[in-house]
Amino acid sequence: MAGAARAAPAQTDDGAYTRYELLAPSSHKFRIVYDITATTPGARTYYNPIRAGSIATDEHVTDRATGAPLAFAEVDGEIARTGGVANAPPGSRYIAVTLARPVPEGGGGRIRIDKTYEDAKSYYSDGDAIVFDRSLGIKRNSIVLPAGYRLVSVNVLVQVLQQADGRIALSFLNASPAPMPLRIRAVPGGVMAAGSAMAARLVERAAQTREIVYYLREPDTHSFDLTHDYTEERAGVGAYVNVVRAGSTVSNPSARDLDTGAALATELVKGAAITAIDPRETRVTADTTAVVFRFPPVAAGGSRRIRIAETYTDPDRYRVVAGELVWHRAFGRPANAVVLPAGWMLANSTIPAAISTTADGRTRLDFLNPRPDDIDVVITARRMP
Repeated sequence: MAGAARAAPAQTDDGAYTRYELLAPSSHKFRIVYDITATTPGARTYYNPIRAGSIATDEHVTDRATGAPLAFAEVDGEIARTGGVANAPPGSRYIAVTLARPVPEGGGGRIRIDKTYEDAKSYYSDGDAIVFDRSLGIKRNSIVLPAGYRLVSVNVLVQVLQQADGRIALSFLNASPAPMPLRIRAVPGGVMAAGSAMAARLVERAAQTREIVYYLREPDTHSFDLTHDYTEERAGVGAYVNVVRAGSTVSNPSARDLDTGAALATELVKGAAITAIDPRETRVTADTTAVVFRFPPVAAGGSRRIRIAETYTDPDRYRVVAGELVWHRAFGRPANAVVLPAGWMLANSTIPAAISTTADGRTRLDFLNPRPDDIDVVITARRMP
């Protein structure tokens, strides 16, 4: 219709992670810290739903790139639909966040929403015990018990981690496409001292944000392109060192800041120059090669989200055997994906993966590893007839 406002593009997002901190049981309240990245190019507003049946209070929002507070308002579903949330139900409520900058093409607007929910159906007492019974659609989650409570049972596989203040956290990755029906039961009597030295060495798997996608070239080249998304949160750090795995050679390195879209400087270094830039890289030899990506140092309270792109050649791990494509590589990160070359069909995958088809018709395998150890992935494929 002439003069009608054009509908906003559909809202998209990525990288969701939620931390639930259970408060005093009698309050039926829990604090939610929700990290999400708005990915609709050009978007200036992000809409976060307020779950039906929950009462939201103590809301505030920050820009994760700078740590600065962001303006927001509570709006109804009609406004959210106008803003790109096509499935916003009638009568629903949303937090409308004004992003710090328009979302760059291929990048994102990273925000942290901090709010407290009151929901007696999800969080309640049962005798002396407390129960947290809630279906969670987000794939990466952590639930922290109140101080002084010990875990009795939980119905899904979780990583159990003692926090620095002694509280117990339960963390998990949900590999299913469906929401996870979570039920936790805990009782008083879990008073612990502050986290031990051993606890301080453990890393929450669900909170890790590295994502790697391998785009395989024709197997007789032994080469593949990759993108590696990485978040740097250490104040003052202005470089990322990516050590090239032994047996591989690297070419075509590039990188950009996903928060701003800006291109970043790169350089190749070897041997002792690697540890001079990043002292944590101690297992290097004179022949070790690394690609260094430079960016403006991280400000206190902020972070940077970087996308690294490289081409690797590795005849030992990517080759043709009797006419069959063979990919053999260990993955240490929680999220990895492999995209087969055009014209090749999947024959075998030793590790379970979600299978999809890309827009250009290639087969994609997504691996989600909730464990802290590597998965040994072997993929084979054959040419389509």
